[in-house]
Amino acid sequence: MPAPSERRRRSQRGLTLVELIVAFTILITLSAMALPMARYKVRREKERDLRNALKEIRTAIDKYKDMAEQQQLGQIKLGTEGYPETLEALVEGVKVPGPQDKKIRFLRRLPRDPFTGNTDWGKRSAQDDPKSMSWGGQNVFDVYSKTMERAADGTPYSEWE
Repeated sequence: MPAPSERRRRSQRGLTLVELIVAFTILITLSAMALPMARYKVRREKERDLRNALKEIRTAIDKYKDMAEQQQLGQIKLGTEGYPETLEALVEGVKVPGPQDKKIRFLRRLPRDPFTGNTDWGKRSAQDDPKSMSWGGQNVFDVYSKTMERAADGTPYSEWE
């Protein structure tokens, strides 16, 4: 016959059903709290990436415009008002007039829009309305995200400065 302490150990080997239910309830509660926090963090990272991408492109457009106004890029094409004709011109570069075949590039590559996942940005020309969602095609004065999503405060990402 086994000793009383040995019988007690055999009966205490596993968890009871109540203990398992409590443990699973705690795990489910913690998971339910962690998921919105993870989504919030991902959204914040996308917003940060969007701000950085917009700033990078807009800075390149401004540098192009400054150099064009200083006549460093040659003759300003009629209708462009010194702005690049396309975003690709900022990446491909512009030949500088002179004895050497020198090109000035304003961007290494077009940044990706973190919300759409591609490099297809909405464009506005200097002649377009500031809130316009269609591009006139004369030049690239500004860019915006083509996503229809909105920030936490309700503003569309397409209106971000």
